[in-house]
Amino acid sequence: MEFMMTADATDLNYGSIGALLGALHARKLSASELLAHTIARIEALDGPINAIIVRDFDRAKDAARAADAALGRGERLPLLGIPVSLKEPFNVAGLPTTWGFPHFRDFRPTEDALVVSRLKAAGAVIIGKTNIPIGLRDFQSYNDIHGTTNNPWDLGRSPGGSSGGCGAALAAGFGSLSIGSDIGGSIRVPSHFCGVFGHKPSLGLVPLRGYSLPPAPPVPGQGDLAVVGPMARTASDLALSLEAIAGPDETRDGVGYRLALPAPRHDQLGDFRILVIDTHPLMPTGDAVRSAIGRLAERLERSGAHVARVSASLPDLVASARLYMKLLNAARSPRLTPAALAEAQEVAAALSPDDRSLQAERARGWGMSHRDWLAADAARLQLQQRWQQFFREFDVVIYPVAAVPAFPHDHSEPFDARQLDIDGKLYNYSDACFIWADPASTCGLPATAVPIERTPSGLPIGVQIIGPYLEDRTTIALAGLIECEFGGFVSPPALAARQ
Repeated sequence: MEFMMTADATDLNYGSIGALLGALHARKLSASELLAHTIARIEALDGPINAIIVRDFDRAKDAARAADAALGRGERLPLLGIPVSLKEPFNVAGLPTTWGFPHFRDFRPTEDALVVSRLKAAGAVIIGKTNIPIGLRDFQSYNDIHGTTNNPWDLGRSPGGSSGGCGAALAAGFGSLSIGSDIGGSIRVPSHFCGVFGHKPSLGLVPLRGYSLPPAPPVPGQGDLAVVGPMARTASDLALSLEAIAGPDETRDGVGYRLALPAPRHDQLGDFRILVIDTHPLMPTGDAVRSAIGRLAERLERSGAHVARVSASLPDLVASARLYMKLLNAARSPRLTPAALAEAQEVAAALSPDDRSLQAERARGWGMSHRDWLAADAARLQLQQRWQQFFREFDVVIYPVAAVPAFPHDHSEPFDARQLDIDGKLYNYSDACFIWADPASTCGLPATAVPIERTPSGLPIGVQIIGPYLEDRTTIALAGLIECEFGGFVSPPALAARQ
């Protein structure tokens, strides 16, 4: 059940950025024609999918005409003339930024986020914004402003969250690049659910200025766990787009620092030392995902890669998951109202010190003191050191993105009462979903999501490739080798029938 490439090299629906740039440079296609095709496809197919929820087509047409003029002058930029979508929270001057909250419906920033400015400087044509869950809190993408985004592979299922609109847009052929964000798997899960590629960069690699809850002013800074990064349909497109948006903020760290990422550790599949993990000590992996990872491991071994299934060097996944749940809610706590914060602190105070459940750790995180956060951060530093030592023995870890493929929509409230079905047994929704975001999120490691199979019913299955800090090129390189060796993106059959 390997993925096979189906897109022609110049396919306007699913062609790679590289192929589309080649056609643009050869003047076989104009940026305006490419944009017109993309807009027409969105208008024809996005109704039941609901991925592109803020459309900026008029300004996109101006940008495409400018790109055509630049191409006519012989200019060559990394994304010149390529239509790109953005996750809703990125500020784009004049467009609404709401994070899904109705009370921010009328907020319109006056300047672009730094990532948006860098995309435009690279020649990208911004076509609009993609849908999200309210407050970016979910592994589904719905809110009261823009409604629900559906998975192009099965409209009754989630496209993932919180960058679910990005994943759905890519799978539907609404442009070859979308920029998402990730604090708890929000790039990786939509990539897995929608059968596309996504890269969660090393912490701090891509600046966050202009990616902030309204009406906060756009100031330089680094999130505690949160990152922003590219989603695409090929690994090479991840690499190209990451180069365009990465690097320190020119108004802060960029005053004295310049980006110099190391080259990939290897360029041949047989040279990689890979640890394959297919389950977690606190949470089962569904059979569909676990067996797909097993088949991938076997194919990697047959291709000459050095593959292991266990290692004494692997950091403690249980301790890491507990730490992550605490840090995750600490990082999200500024979004709480004073009343909600007081309630969260009361819940945490009532917990038994012996309660080490993941739910309890999340409860402690919501209202933790700065003193407690420093203790948690010290534990994280120790964990980061253990990962650094681990990566002397291995180059990467292949790890599940989620326990299951895309699951049916579940918008029930309260959120904390939801459950997720894993092979017929129900588990706490937050535990079952968030646990896979660790360890890459906890320790700021790069993680590249790559599609590897489809289930018998046709749903995509992906894995994440986790690598050493700031060795983003290594995880993307292995994703590219897996893509070349075993196949990559394929378009949803239901869409092909409607084109």
